[in-house]
Amino acid sequence: MDLIAALLLLGVLVFDTVSHLCLKAASGRLTHSEGLEYWRLLSTDPVLWVGIGMFFILFFVWVGFLSRMPLGQGVMLGSITIVGVMLGGRLFFGERLTRERLTAISLIAIGVAMVGWGQS
Repeated sequence: MDLIAALLLLGVLVFDTVSHLCLKAASGRLTHSEGLEYWRLLSTDPVLWVGIGMFFILFFVWVGFLSRMPLGQGVMLGSITIVGVMLGGRLFFGERLTRERLTAISLIAIGVAMVGWGQS
């Protein structure tokens, strides 16, 4: 993987993680609302729109990354974003990291490293 592809992968990780965390934050603040009222309030939350904007930027970064990698390798490398989302969930929302989840994060990270920096 060349430097540009590595930077694009870092961008994918950042934008994907931030977008998911924004959607979680926006939706989590409206636990007292239901039905159409929930959706009305959610649609006016700036954090939701930051998350949507991050997904928009992510689309272009992801396309740029995939243009530099074989598809199978690129998609496997992109799975590293689950690590960022899971750690962000722990940091910002106090979600539990069980032994099983930590094992899964470790295996994903090892697999991504093997795919990304192995022979093409």
